[in-house]
Amino acid sequence: MAFQLRDYQQEAVDATLRHFRKTDESAVIVLPTGAGKSLVIAELARLARKKILVLAHVKELVEQNHAKYESYGLNASIYSAGLKQKSTEHQVTFASIQSVARNLDDFSEHYSLVIIDECHRVSGDVDLKPEDIENADDSASNKKNETQYLQLIRKLKEHNSGLKVLGLTATPYRMGIGWIYQTHHYGFARSETPRPFVKCIYELPLSYMIKRAYLTPPKLIDATIAHYDFSSLNPSANGEYAQGEVNELLNRYPRVTEGICEQITDITQAQEYQGVMIFAATVEHAKEIVSYLPKNETALVVGNTHHQERSDLINRFKAKELKFLVNVSVLTTGFDAPHVDFIAILRPTQSVSLYQQIVGRGLRLSEGKDHCLVIDYAGNSVDLYHPEVGQPKPDSDSVPVMVNCPKCDFANTFWGKVDEDGHLIEHYGRRCWGMEELEEGTEVQCDYRFKFKECGACGAENDIAARVCVECQQPMVDPDDQLKNALKLKDAKVIRCAGLSLASKDNRLIVTYHDEQGVELKESFDFNKQAQKTVFNRLFGARFKQGSEPRQFASVAEVLRSEHFLSAPDFVVARKQGKFWRIKERLFDYQGRYRKANQES
Repeated sequence: MAFQLRDYQQEAVDATLRHFRKTDESAVIVLPTGAGKSLVIAELARLARKKILVLAHVKELVEQNHAKYESYGLNASIYSAGLKQKSTEHQVTFASIQSVARNLDDFSEHYSLVIIDECHRVSGDVDLKPEDIENADDSASNKKNETQYLQLIRKLKEHNSGLKVLGLTATPYRMGIGWIYQTHHYGFARSETPRPFVKCIYELPLSYMIKRAYLTPPKLIDATIAHYDFSSLNPSANGEYAQGEVNELLNRYPRVTEGICEQITDITQAQEYQGVMIFAATVEHAKEIVSYLPKNETALVVGNTHHQERSDLINRFKAKELKFLVNVSVLTTGFDAPHVDFIAILRPTQSVSLYQQIVGRGLRLSEGKDHCLVIDYAGNSVDLYHPEVGQPKPDSDSVPVMVNCPKCDFANTFWGKVDEDGHLIEHYGRRCWGMEELEEGTEVQCDYRFKFKECGACGAENDIAARVCVECQQPMVDPDDQLKNALKLKDAKVIRCAGLSLASKDNRLIVTYHDEQGVELKESFDFNKQAQKTVFNRLFGARFKQGSEPRQFASVAEVLRSEHFLSAPDFVVARKQGKFWRIKERLFDYQGRYRKANQES
């Protein structure tokens, strides 16, 4: 018997139909963990009129999605070595990407649609046409380095150039690349460069599911005893930490792990929690955790746990024969145990995506369960309800901040810093993510840049990391080269600017740049001369209030009143002329190998 879709599930289905009736561009649906992605997939598969392929990366998801589809009274094939079936005879096939990638010749047919569950695992551009790869430089290398998903999609597009690709995920971003799609149906951009998918066509926030009792509310509390301090470790681009470094740190604090496990056991017994999932940092760490927990109630699952043993342990945990399930990076997706009501996080991560996947294991509804306790012993400082920024967190003090674009008024979410009253101190946004509609109905990203560097050839504003000007295509000067060359000169002075101060004399604005050691460089702008006023406004007016409120200053008095909101350059380069130093370069928003003022080396 078919399931009755919830309102948001039907909206996701309708959004998909509308999108693919207009275009073949790839699309993403974002639904929180526990929102029933498998039902959306089943309904889309039921409505399909031609062959479609539904992909997942673990056999549990393949099996789950297949079961939901067959609940409609329809038959579908399964292609998964792990499930001991390899068939494509029916119109709809549910498959493991690993099994498919090893047998691409079995998919030499006309498929109209590919649905990818947990699509945040995809890297590369799924809209790339086969001819684009063939015509690209080093095409043989490109093909070799393609992911399994892209290999399959390229194969299917050989038989249907209009193949449609739909992804579903709870977390549409991954460390290293950020957002997995370029534009959002609400009318804003996520990336200036191609992403695995083109457009997010439907998104539902976690708060919606919890407020309407579709998910169990999490009870998030801080660890009340000593917890781990991973702040000295540096994460990789994907937000993870080197296991050797983590083990070395953990070995220094054996009593911390033992104390944490004692607290987990005491809380579980005192409050009668039914299912406890513990996320460990490494295999060695996980084994230590297990040694401190009740032996007859605890199971350990890691990457090399044998398939049958893993299935047996998970089934015993789901049957409540085991109370504690310890794992290392293997039960974050494709795992469904609704009775889980206690999540203990003992591993560090900079990935908001992974953190949400972990907490999501405990949010499914279950009889008698009114909350899920979540204790983070690793100090990850992730706010489950904050909007995702899609970029690595610059430092531990950064929080998501809202910054309106002065050109299109789009409300951007960037990393930034606020004071005790919540007022914005600074933000790290570069370009507005808003989309502007052109007369012919197409959309383009707003071109306003909060942070920029000017092209020396044409004066155009470019991204601070640009190597070639977007307007004139001339090479941009590398700021590292500028500093390196200046430091070689005997008549040059380079200071790390820690701040600036202003003074005035005869309608001239005097700007003093200060470094960390008290060294100063000065320059002045004569506001009686339009050319010098224009230069000041280009340098400082355009960056007023971190670029969120650009201004054209008309007088020195007006500048002095606004001194607190002016942005100082990171480096100032001066050359000796006679007895005086003349400012030659001011490097704003510097990113490179040289240390900035008040920054640890």
